[in-house]
Amino acid sequence: MRLELTGRHVDITPTLRRLVDKKLARVERMLNDSAVSAAVVLSHERGGRRADVSLHARGEQFLHSVGAAATWDASMRQAVDKLAQQAQRVKGKWRARTRHGPKPPAPAAGAPASQRESTGQERGGGVSPKIRMPRILRTTRQALKAMSVADALRQVAADGDGVLVFRDSETAAVSVLFRRPDGELMLVETEP
Repeated sequence: MRLELTGRHVDITPTLRRLVDKKLARVERMLNDSAVSAAVVLSHERGGRRADVSLHARGEQFLHSVGAAATWDASMRQAVDKLAQQAQRVKGKWRARTRHGPKPPAPAAGAPASQRESTGQERGGGVSPKIRMPRILRTTRQALKAMSVADALRQVAADGDGVLVFRDSETAAVSVLFRRPDGELMLVETEP
């Protein structure tokens, strides 16, 4: 995030800059690094210190807040708290948009049956069935051993797993030897 820090009747010291950076980091984390730039104006007034913060986030979202207190820390905290509330609102809108995004247009009534089937309208539901991912079962943990291809063949023949990951002793590349469904053995070699 680009930061523009301005002081009116105030000298911007490194300590003050670190304070502003630290306070704005909270809002930046909330927006998941979607903050493009921030402009902070620090001014010294009769009532104390004032911090005006304007933040530009992606999607042309502009957040603005003002904090006024006796110390710089309190005024920045007040301004950042107000920004955090606005950021939560913007983030909720972003989430709602991704959750309930634009719906694809429905095919016309005169569309071919194959097109209506692909969208699920002819089945009556209008919603396509969910595709289930296969379960992944962990069987054994194996150490990556250095061996020749001939040794790996003997190992696969001896084990019942049918899969062996090893480091080829000749090329120093990681290789995988596995038994295909038709019974043949297949060797997959990687580049060293």
